Amino acid sequence: MSLRHRIAFTSNIKPHTSNIVSDGSRTRCVVVGGGPAGMMVGFLLARAGVEVAVLEKHADFFRDFRGDTIHPSTLELMYELGLLDKFLKLPHQELREIRGIFNGHPVPMADFSHLPTHCKFIAFMPQWDFLNFLAGEAKRFPAFTLHMQHEVVDLLFDNDRVAGVRAKMPDGERDFRSDLVIGADGRHAITHEKANLELMEFGAPIDVLWMRLSKHADDPPQTLGFFQHGKLLVLLDRGDYFQVGFVIPKGGFDEIKQRGLPALHSDIVGMGKFLSDRIGELDNWDKIKLLTVQINRLKKWCREGLLCIGDNAHAMSPAGGVGINLAIQDAVATANLLAAKLSTRSVSVAELAEVQARREWPTRVIQRLQVFIHHNVVTGRSSGTDDKLPFFTRLFLWFPFLRTLPARMIGLGPRPEHIQSPKA
Repeated sequence: MSLRHRIAFTSNIKPHTSNIVSDGSRTRCVVVGGGPAGMMVGFLLARAGVEVAVLEKHADFFRDFRGDTIHPSTLELMYELGLLDKFLKLPHQELREIRGIFNGHPVPMADFSHLPTHCKFIAFMPQWDFLNFLAGEAKRFPAFTLHMQHEVVDLLFDNDRVAGVRAKMPDGERDFRSDLVIGADGRHAITHEKANLELMEFGAPIDVLWMRLSKHADDPPQTLGFFQHGKLLVLLDRGDYFQVGFVIPKGGFDEIKQRGLPALHSDIVGMGKFLSDRIGELDNWDKIKLLTVQINRLKKWCREGLLCIGDNAHAMSPAGGVGINLAIQDAVATANLLAAKLSTRSVSVAELAEVQARREWPTRVIQRLQVFIHHNVVTGRSSGTDDKLPFFTRLFLWFPFLRTLPARMIGLGPRPEHIQSPKA
């Protein structure tokens, strides 16, 4: 998205500018965080006539190195909402098959052509375009308000019940009181921290270095993953450049820095040889960002007056690129279970717990698969020690029907949600 478009979008947002704490603002629901989960649940609740305010701490959505994969499950939701045709007019690339390069050998691993969805592909779209789209559609509902540059710094309590949030703005602070706070503020959430919700860590043996490299017209078709003797290089097509992910051992960034940029260049080109003519673009460590990989889950996703969803409730690994879509599924389930009730009254903690009961099982399944992939594919136990194909990859060549299994898990997830929340 161009700078001009970003400025045009943010200039249409009129954040509240009061510098008075406790100014009496009240709404039925406050959503903390304007990411995929927060924007989707805000959109769906407003669509159902629930008064909702989404608070986003940044001035716009333009931040790099975010998940850009819009999976068939999310595209199906766009269809159910009557937004698919409009959505697909946004610039995007379509991936209908996932191929991995294992020790130099291409292997088709997931074929989306058999999915029972209208879109049988993954759409690669910058996350800021996706969030801008949702925000634009949500603003059509009078019950929806988006407040940019509102960083939530604390929860408000009435006795033991969460009764709202305190937000910091450029010129002061403001209290938002509400019947329900939905924490969609990501893996470093202030909401679950201030609510003293217990977080269970499952560990991850990897981190990821994110960077950009230019894309040329004669580059080979996108394959996503280059696996080589326990190393992994991921390329995400963003039109005129690749977003590059290079998997490293957990905590290994300092050692890589000590080896120097030429050694990192050599490691990357060793896996993707066609990148040799542009690897010099990475001429400064400032162009290489560290993503610390986490896999965790809240023991309880809610307490009186507060519900946590998305990465707040369960931080996912980048493996499979499913995090954004699981977060959106949480949002849909939240609206399905709570929107009609919230339109007339507050909801009980037992009703909030129904969201966790609905979404925890698919979260557990995906997290267990991610842990398995980390230990048995990415870090090399099953990746082979020579230039031959690992045994498990040969199965996808011998039995093509097996490609439908990862396609369904990646494309739809274990329990895909559908729009059941009302429209006012």
